[in-house]
Amino acid sequence: MSGDTIESQPAAQGADQFRLGMGNWAAFNLPLERIYTAAQRWKAIAGGVAKPWLCWNVDDDWCLVQQRLVTAVGWTPLVGTDPRVAQPRLLPNSIFIDFNADFRFPTMWMHFPLEFAFLFVGRLAFWHSDLLVRMEKMRHLADIFDGLADGDVAATQMPFEFSKIFSKKNYRFWELVGCTTREASRSQFEQGTGWWYNFSNHPNCPSEAERARRRKYYWDHGTGIMYWAKRCGGNVVPIAADYVAEGHCTQIGNKQYVRVSPDNHTRFLAQDLRQNFELAKVCGSLGLEALLSA
Repeated sequence: MSGDTIESQPAAQGADQFRLGMGNWAAFNLPLERIYTAAQRWKAIAGGVAKPWLCWNVDDDWCLVQQRLVTAVGWTPLVGTDPRVAQPRLLPNSIFIDFNADFRFPTMWMHFPLEFAFLFVGRLAFWHSDLLVRMEKMRHLADIFDGLADGDVAATQMPFEFSKIFSKKNYRFWELVGCTTREASRSQFEQGTGWWYNFSNHPNCPSEAERARRRKYYWDHGTGIMYWAKRCGGNVVPIAADYVAEGHCTQIGNKQYVRVSPDNHTRFLAQDLRQNFELAKVCGSLGLEALLSA
C-alpha cells in the first residue's frame, strides 16, 4: 500500500469479501494456491526475522506505541494494516507487509495472516490493535514467547464465565495476545483447526463426521486452538486474560463504550477506538507516557 484508503480500492463483492478478510472459513471461496503464492512474498520480506511481533494498524498513533513496546523488549514489529486506513508510520527497525496486496479485500484482520504463519515465519507474536501492556509485563510476555518450543503456542485464556460452566464447547483461546510457532501453525492447518472463525468449515477437516462434531463448537476466533489442544494433542501455554486486561481498550464489560461502527463484519475499529479512548490517558495509566514521543 502507499496510503490508499478503501475508497480507492475495488468495490467489495458482497458480504463474503468482508467475512473472508476477517478470517472466516465459512466464507472461504479461494483456491489455497492464492494464499501460498501471497505467503511467498510475505516470506521474502519477513522470513529472516528471528522474533517478529505482529502489530495490526487501525490507528497510526496507537500502532506506533505498540511498535515502541515491541522494540523495547527486543522483538521486531511486523506491521500489517486495515486497508481502510493509510499505511502507518514505522520505526527504523519495523517491517511493513501489505498482507492484502494479493487479495484487495475491503477489510483485513490480523487473523488472516496469523492462520498461515507456518508459511512465512518461524514464530510470530501477535496482539489486538486495541491492547497496550505495561513494560514489566511486556518483558514477561516476551520471555514466554522466547521460550516456546517449536510446536507450542502461547494464547490468552478467556476469563471464566459461570454461565458456560456446563457448556465447554463455548470455550476458546483468545488472540488478545500470544505467540505461535511454525510447527504449531502447520499442525493446526493440517488438522483443520487454527485461528479463523468457523473452524468446522476448514478444508482440511478430516471427515464429514468430524465436521459435524466440530459444528457443535463455538464459531469464534480461537475455538479451533482450544480444539487443537483438547483433541489433537497440541500444547498451549496459557496467558491469563486478567494479566493484561487493564490495557485492553475494548467494549467488553465497558458500559460507557459507545459504538460508532456497525457490530458486524464491516466493523471499523479505528472509529470505535478514537471515540472511546484517549491514547495519552491510556499510556499514562500504564506508565507508558514516554512512548508517546519516543
